[in-house]
Amino acid sequence: MTPDGVRFGLWGTRVGYPAPTLLVFSATIEESLGDPYYRQSGNLLADAGYLCISLDLPGHGQDHRKDEPANLASWRHRSDKGEDFVTPFTKDVTSVLDFLIEKGYTDPERIAACGTSRGGFMALHATAADERIRATAAFAPVTALMALREFTGTTHQKEAEALSLYAHADALVGRSLWLVIGDRDE
Repeated sequence: MTPDGVRFGLWGTRVGYPAPTLLVFSATIEESLGDPYYRQSGNLLADAGYLCISLDLPGHGQDHRKDEPANLASWRHRSDKGEDFVTPFTKDVTSVLDFLIEKGYTDPERIAACGTSRGGFMALHATAADERIRATAAFAPVTALMALREFTGTTHQKEAEALSLYAHADALVGRSLWLVIGDRDE
């Protein structure tokens, strides 16, 4: 946990010097770092000395609130209440990176992010918000909240569109990004 109370998970072996770091996002810390499927990129990079870091996504794990539906439905719930659930998450990512750099875990020049679906959405938002994240891989990322079935029928379309990635594309210009939608393309 960071001094300001941000919970995060770390997977990998700490070396005696600042290591390259991969942020891994899928849903919860435990899923992102505990499931080899979601940690595929990290599995490969660990041999090169990378540390893998994760945070609970908004509405997932310990970020889930008792008064709201779980998972992606919480995003709709928060959006319908006019809440920007993305900015607090990206600020938490920055707080974790600040902490890891200060403590000598992370090399500030070698930070990347990856995520699957909603995790890809948040990885790209984190990249847009923190220039230290140099490269991002997004696997079948959510890009527009209005495309999610959870947002069908919302009367707060403007709020949802403001959080979608296309509204933040300018912050990603010139960044190293790799997005893939399927792994069985013919």
